[in-house]
This record gives sequence, structure tokens and C-alpha cells, in this order.
Amino acid sequence: MVVRRIMVAPPTSRYTTWMSSEPDYYLDIAGVEPEAHTSDGAATGKRKWIGVRFDCCGAYARIYRNPAGTAYEGRCPRCLKPVRAAIGTGGTDCRFFVAD
Repeated sequence: MVVRRIMVAPPTSRYTTWMSSEPDYYLDIAGVEPEAHTSDGAATGKRKWIGVRFDCCGAYARIYRNPAGTAYEGRCPRCLKPVRAAIGTGGTDCRFFVAD
């Protein structure tokens, strides 16, 4: 159990309280199902990405899957040169690439 110190009075006061970081209750609403976890991480807020080093500017960036899930698309963070890596069968399992 993780415990954090929370000030509930002005900093000059000697009174403090300790609160747990875990909630005391869990809300369960009848008829509402929990979010289903998908393979692309959409329910968890995590998006699939690949790392790209851009030789044009010597910069590195993550590029993310497009909404259709057919390619990774992004731009160089310095010169904004576009890059696209298609997703398909017979591809590679590498996660880091170099763009010319």
C-alpha cells in the first residue's frame, strides 16, 4: 500500500493527514460494462508507435499508427518531412528505423 502525505492546512500549520493512493470504494453501475481492451491499446490510452531517426536533421521521433491502422505516419520534428511506414503481411518486427 502506497501512502502519500497530503497537507490539509496552511504550510505553517503543524496539522497534516495521511491518505492512501487507493480509493476506498469502487463504483459499480448496473448495465455499464467495463471498457474492453483492444490489441492496439486504445482502451488503455496507449498507442502503437515505432521509433524513427531522421537523417535529414539528425532528429529522433516516435511515429504513431494512423486511425485506420494501415500505416505508421509522422513527420520529422525539425523540418517536417513526412514519413510513412505501411503495415502489412510479410513485414518486419523491428521497432526502430532510419528515414533518409
